[in-house]
Amino acid sequence: MSDILMPKATAVWLVDNTSLTFDQIADFCGLHPLEVRGIADGDVSRDIRGVDPITGGQLTREELDKAEASEGYRMKAVVSRHAELLKSNKPAPKYTPVSRRQDRPDAIAWFVRNHPEVTDAQIAKLLGTTKSTIESVRNRTHWNSANIKPVDPVTLGLVGQLALDDLVRKAADKKAKDDAKNGGASLQPLQPLDSEPQEPEFVPEARERPSAEPTAESVFGRRD
Repeated sequence: MSDILMPKATAVWLVDNTSLTFDQIADFCGLHPLEVRGIADGDVSRDIRGVDPITGGQLTREELDKAEASEGYRMKAVVSRHAELLKSNKPAPKYTPVSRRQDRPDAIAWFVRNHPEVTDAQIAKLLGTTKSTIESVRNRTHWNSANIKPVDPVTLGLVGQLALDDLVRKAADKKAKDDAKNGGASLQPLQPLDSEPQEPEFVPEARERPSAEPTAESVFGRRD
């Protein structure tokens, strides 16, 4: 498919003003050769006014001359510099095959259990899932929670090992920076052993043990 503007109007002009074949015009305009034949016969695009692609900056005179000199030559449209600048550099959304989409909750559970430092946004981008799905797996409100088990996403074939390692490293670095910025977790200093309070030693109460045999003094008392 050609990226030129107004392909049918351009085809009308090429049919009326050049000696190009139907195949050459169809290839340049992104049309079917039969459609170009219909334009030439007046059956297609009868009310469309032709547009000069050379004046419009979509074709050079040199390209047109080459095509008219050789029926096998296919013209190349002029690529606009502005059109290249307008192209989005944003990568396409990650596509997960249907056969493996059922494995994503297992991979999410693996992240939740083993790498809590990885954010939901990072997981969603890596696995091609949504934050609501991640939240349902974490809160065990997912419709298939009973069958979800943590499995490494690399083992499931959802991501590559290098991509996983890079994500975990970035998440760990960010968490370390955030902890340092917030002062980190405060730990209570350990007290010296000699300063720790010592528990009093248990000493059993002294009790008088009766002798094995009673004496007269103990039975009748002592005479003064």
